[in-house]
Amino acid sequence: MMLGGLLSSLGMVASAFSASLSQFFFTAGFITGLGMCFSFQSSITVLGLYFVHRRPLANALASIGISVGVTLWPLLARYLLETLGWRGAFLIFGGIVLHCCVCGAILRPVATSVVPEPKEDAPLPTKTPTRSCLATCVSTIQYHLAFDILRHNMGFRIYIVGVAWMTLGLSVPHIFLVPYAMHHGMDEYWAAMLISVIGFCNIFLRPVAGLLAGRKSLAAYRMYLFAMATLANGLTNLLCTVSADFSVLLSYCLVYSLSMCGIGILVFQVLMDIVPMDRFPNALGLMTVLSGVFSLISPPLAGLLLDTTNNFNYIFYASSFLLISASLFMGGGFYASDKKKLKQNGQVKVEDPVSEITPMQQGLTSEDKASSQEATVP
Repeated sequence: MMLGGLLSSLGMVASAFSASLSQFFFTAGFITGLGMCFSFQSSITVLGLYFVHRRPLANALASIGISVGVTLWPLLARYLLETLGWRGAFLIFGGIVLHCCVCGAILRPVATSVVPEPKEDAPLPTKTPTRSCLATCVSTIQYHLAFDILRHNMGFRIYIVGVAWMTLGLSVPHIFLVPYAMHHGMDEYWAAMLISVIGFCNIFLRPVAGLLAGRKSLAAYRMYLFAMATLANGLTNLLCTVSADFSVLLSYCLVYSLSMCGIGILVFQVLMDIVPMDRFPNALGLMTVLSGVFSLISPPLAGLLLDTTNNFNYIFYASSFLLISASLFMGGGFYASDKKKLKQNGQVKVEDPVSEITPMQQGLTSEDKASSQEATVP
């Protein structure tokens, strides 16, 4: 996280001295983006290690910082641009993201109460066939990007495809809401205020959503709640096509905040439920790579659609279609996966009598089992 803070700050500060768009892509895009990846993935991973029973609530409270940023950042950015210009604004941004180093400095390893086992003489190394450098690199990439989990975990496959498809339409309203409002005559200040309303509402809604998602009675249905939140988000985007009046768009932002807080709370919690925590960083890495790729191509595709049709409504229609279809895919896929698991578990219980034997009895011989059963008969 501290390395990510340094890289992000370096990229922001270097952006203030950029002289061309290509330099700006490298500094504000590559360097800053790489640093934010380090900080983001580290924070999510360590949060999953610190909390178990209250993990949804912890995710909710930690993500309040995102809501605060969404609330204040548009207003702050506008103020800095007007007073200091874009170069001065990037210098201030570099100082802000440097605080990631402070956050990383207070993180500590997870304390465990496991007593280390006494060390024994290491066995002699067995001869293993040497692999080529290419095979070693491919194997390393497959492990660190969780391709092995992708092959054997059906729930993870459904989640990855659904989230990647959802990402195509998820970021579009954030990018085009302000231009849409300004295109219909709304003042720039009030148009930027719409994004701040979404962040402000999430500050109060996310803890409530975290408490609800953390209930034991809902633990088995979190994946379905995530699909429902995605569905609600897609349906909400259709409100923007009704009218561009401030009252309508303000109502849209209020309803949109409800669905967004559900997605923000559950997107990582569902992943923690699907994969083991020791492989969560690898699974998160694959998810963020795919989400980053789809987030990269989503705005240009939406811009191309706007240039072709000259109508903002088609952008919101496309976003709704992507989100609704992703939610239906994930909901149906999770249901089919659960039915398959129940069917397999039922076959194991009926066909495999060993599953009814206690772990202590599994280590006994047949004579010991017979004697133990006679001893229990009154």
